[in-house]
Amino acid sequence: LGATLSVLLCTACSGDDESTTLSEGEDLPGGDTTNQRLFGANAFLSPVENITPENERMFFSGNAFFNQAWTEAPSSTTARDGLGPLFNARSCAGCHSKDGRGRPPLADEEGFSGMLLRLSVGGSGPEGEPVPDPTYGGQLQPFGVAGVPGEGRPSVAYVVVTGQYADGDTYELLQPTYAIDTLAHGPYSAELRMSARVAPAMIGLGLLEAIAEQELVARADPDDADDDGISGRVNRVWDARANALSIGRFGWKAEQPNVRQQSAGAFLGDMGITSSLFPLEECTPIELECQRAPSGGEPEITDELLDRVERYGQLLAVPARHDYAAPDVLRGKGLFTQLGCASCHVPSHRTSDSAELEELRDQLIWPYTDLLLHDMGDALSDGRPSFAAAGSEWRTPPLWGLGRYDAVNGHDRLLHDGRARGVAEAILWHGGEALDAKSAFTELPPQDRQALIRFVESL
Repeated sequence: LGATLSVLLCTACSGDDESTTLSEGEDLPGGDTTNQRLFGANAFLSPVENITPENERMFFSGNAFFNQAWTEAPSSTTARDGLGPLFNARSCAGCHSKDGRGRPPLADEEGFSGMLLRLSVGGSGPEGEPVPDPTYGGQLQPFGVAGVPGEGRPSVAYVVVTGQYADGDTYELLQPTYAIDTLAHGPYSAELRMSARVAPAMIGLGLLEAIAEQELVARADPDDADDDGISGRVNRVWDARANALSIGRFGWKAEQPNVRQQSAGAFLGDMGITSSLFPLEECTPIELECQRAPSGGEPEITDELLDRVERYGQLLAVPARHDYAAPDVLRGKGLFTQLGCASCHVPSHRTSDSAELEELRDQLIWPYTDLLLHDMGDALSDGRPSFAAAGSEWRTPPLWGLGRYDAVNGHDRLLHDGRARGVAEAILWHGGEALDAKSAFTELPPQDRQALIRFVESL
């Protein structure tokens, strides 16, 4: 590895490699849609720059329903009633503050906000979906409306894992363990599997949706036919509107096929609000108080309102990059490619010229993802399969906007459960298909490690 790494570093330093130069358009990662005006704490709030007047009206209407709190039924505010009976948050923005990223609690008394626990037991459902816990369902919901007890109180504790770079510098990682206490209905299943998920940033979803399906299929290499150690796979998940299996693009395991279903699923799972896609409350047979709670309508969010929230999610702009031409950032870009990070975090795509929304058609975008499932090793496994995704498999998360998380949400916690404190720790947790890239990162001298981190933080 050392000899190979020396060659890679030499190549990355040479200046002759295209990976160390600025590619045309990469400073505007969303193409013509890129937000070039709103930065700082509000960097993720802007609609796409080329939004049409009709979609602009829908965007801002959807923004209102995304950000304002929903109320319990019955209520005089009939357009926004139906919260619960069980829920995690009262609004979408309760988890996606400023359309940004959630994190784990930093103190015991803080509780989970912007983070949740998915639950399941062994086996899979008819289409491959996880089987919910018979008592507490598929997601722990700590809160309930009047007369309905919350299901339980989640908590996280950490064990410090130490390691060392090749140059002798040491590091510490946080290994999380999750628990649920004050259970409202007795013990959960002995086979329970818990998976913590932080809320991801909302930017660029419509652009990812606009990448042609055939491109994702073409990039997949489930049997590693090219023998490069990378075997990305598509996840085929249930599409409720199509009533068929479709390619998953959204969620930490690519569990949702499109922005509409991702939104409707969050309305139901996170706020207990039914829709035409998911018309039934998630009350288990033992949760009698949940079953008896009043409804806010059938469904509780109409298709018209769901249309607006969907459009809002599709047209949130990705902000322009910063420091993209700095010499150390370009050096880090070369290292990112040379170490193999770009094999999964594929830098660019072109959206389909037949995408649903005209603003999103035929755009050269730079999300740094292939939207495929990859085996990330045992250390990151949640032991919870979901459709085609095994417990150790996760969708490659987009990296665009990563360097703005601290300004938007006041933290730099990364990975699906927020265990990583910054880019370096996120890399150090990589295993499985990414083990070689992680190992090469640990062999870098400090200035090159910092250059690679600087590049990722410039995205």
